[in-house]
Amino acid sequence: MTTTILFDANGHKNVLLEGFEEGTSIPTNQHVVIHNGHAAVLDPGGHKIYSKVLAETTSQLKGGHLDYILLSHQDPDIVAAVNGWLMTTDATAYAPSLWVRFIPHFGLDRLVQSRLKPVSDEGMRLDLAGSELWLLPAHFLHSPGNFQVYDPVSKILYTGDLGASVGVEGEVHDFRAHLPAMEGFHKRYMAGNAALRAWANMARNLDIETIAPQHGGFLRGKDKVAQFIDWCRELRCGNDLVAESYLIPPART
Repeated sequence: MTTTILFDANGHKNVLLEGFEEGTSIPTNQHVVIHNGHAAVLDPGGHKIYSKVLAETTSQLKGGHLDYILLSHQDPDIVAAVNGWLMTTDATAYAPSLWVRFIPHFGLDRLVQSRLKPVSDEGMRLDLAGSELWLLPAHFLHSPGNFQVYDPVSKILYTGDLGASVGVEGEVHDFRAHLPAMEGFHKRYMAGNAALRAWANMARNLDIETIAPQHGGFLRGKDKVAQFIDWCRELRCGNDLVAESYLIPPART
């Protein structure tokens, strides 16, 4: 398990938690944003890592308060343990409106269902003790209704599955050398170039210092951020490649 401080200044801290998964589960990154003793945890993960992530989040808070649990989409590696988080804290969870009625199938107790709130397709801004977190549309990257989180203080864009890489941890120092770790995942999981172009046009209007995905390494520095946005804008994936997959299986021999 590794804890990395991505930003720490003037009462504002951004913490990356990685290496909590074990066995055959896909490795995930959990992120905590803390401002003046109030926090949001992003995509906190499944049951196997729940107790470890909760303990580390509590340790980072040092007696502060967890205000928000932000669930970018419906995948189990993001939301499966949300009932535990809501039962052991008084935080409010936010998930895409499209998935709010599906998430209770992960075992959400009726006592806490009212604290699972919808995020509309347009996104929203949340107040974190006087600092804002922007929940931005990232539809079909890879989930319908998907959102990302931008922190204007640290200038970190939390991109969820967009930017995910396989077999990588920590900071990425060479973007071009990093591409093979991202390409296969993005071609398979991202919906198509139209969504990526729409996202790239939005992302170019943000002041981003760091791209922090939910899997794999993070990209720090405006040069790497720009390279990543340009790469996404031109990538053919998902529906762009779908004709290659729609084949009738061959007869059994």
